[in-house]
Amino acid sequence: MSEKKLSDACVFCKIIKGEEPKFLIAETELSIAILDINPLSEGHTLVMPKYHANKLEEVPDEYLVDLLPLSKRIARDAQDGIRFRVEDFERRVPERDEPELAKVRDKMREALAK
Repeated sequence: MSEKKLSDACVFCKIIKGEEPKFLIAETELSIAILDINPLSEGHTLVMPKYHANKLEEVPDEYLVDLLPLSKRIARDAQDGIRFRVEDFERRVPERDEPELAKVRDKMREALAK
């Protein structure tokens, strides 16, 4: 396995390292899924590798292989927690306060735990 590479200057790496707050949905050894703090819709989730890279082609394959099943699981199972959609033309921007994000996170995590 490739050595984990995280940056001290990257906000996403700081989130992965636990140095910044996050609304964790799910994670694996190589990937993490968190709620976006500036969501375009309820449940807007960021799924990313636990590896810092400027370009997709810089991310080692084992991270990418891990990323897609986690994304699929969230897309499939989190539908029970909230209404899921891939494209959002509604453009309603939900409130961004912590209690609302925590509520959405809890609904999604509960659905994923089934």
